[in-house]
Amino acid sequence: MRRWASVALVAGIGLLGACAASRLERSLSPDHRDFLSKARYTVTREERRTFLNLPPSERDAFIQEFWKKRDPDPDTEENEFKEGYFQRIEEANRLFSAAGAPGWLQDRGRIYILLGQPDERETYPRGQSLYDPPSEVWYYGFFPIIFIDRNWTEDYILEPLSAMHIALINEAQMGRRPQFGQTKGALNVRIEIGKSKPGEVLVRATVLYKDIWFAVEGDTLKATLRLSLDICGVDSSGREEKKIREEYKDYPLVFQEKDWLELKDKAYVMEFAVSGLAKGTYAFQAGLRNEADSSQVYKKEIITL
Repeated sequence: MRRWASVALVAGIGLLGACAASRLERSLSPDHRDFLSKARYTVTREERRTFLNLPPSERDAFIQEFWKKRDPDPDTEENEFKEGYFQRIEEANRLFSAAGAPGWLQDRGRIYILLGQPDERETYPRGQSLYDPPSEVWYYGFFPIIFIDRNWTEDYILEPLSAMHIALINEAQMGRRPQFGQTKGALNVRIEIGKSKPGEVLVRATVLYKDIWFAVEGDTLKATLRLSLDICGVDSSGREEKKIREEYKDYPLVFQEKDWLELKDKAYVMEFAVSGLAKGTYAFQAGLRNEADSSQVYKKEIITL
């Protein structure tokens, strides 16, 4: 009996807290109520509680500081985050106006505001197969977000694939777009070429996991990175001669989504050495290619051994 009494007490306290917050929100001025409504996709629970409990005279200062904290470049007059956020609200109202609620309050509008325009958008107004309801699949990098209109009313509801999907979407409420891997065709990598010892050159490539585009096969993410080095002689006048050697090494990457999430902000380093080179001047061209999307980066160095 004592245990159930404790549960009832906790539930009662929670209900009283919710009622108190509701009363405080109803007492807000129209401008302050509009701020709290429009900022719902980025305001934290703690910020909301603080705002509601502030004296009315201090709420304008809170709003200024709220947007200032999210400004990616405080040295400029524009607040890119704030401007982009409200611009996406307007775009969501225009793009998703068919259902009853305003576009920015629908699930598609919420995701559009939080994550921005998807890299790819697949629409199935008659379903993906016979008897399926209308659906859409949005891709941010390799990360899919699915919406389904189960009632055929053009009200597309978010269908999370996993708790991890929800966690990544919630991460965007802190004012930053979750990193799902770059769009196809982009590869942000640091390449270094240098002498390691007499007659030997070392090539190294460093890339963050979140900057690698992965192909999706079921629940598995796959990519193969090829690090290559082409070597050409250089004559006394500085002109490149024909290629004398070519080396490469493949680095296959296979992850489950949860593993990638743990690694996404860490660096992946690839390197190999080429030895047995005679004294002389060479043009070394190193390249890194992602076989998953054909993106590639090259760097050339002239080195005298």
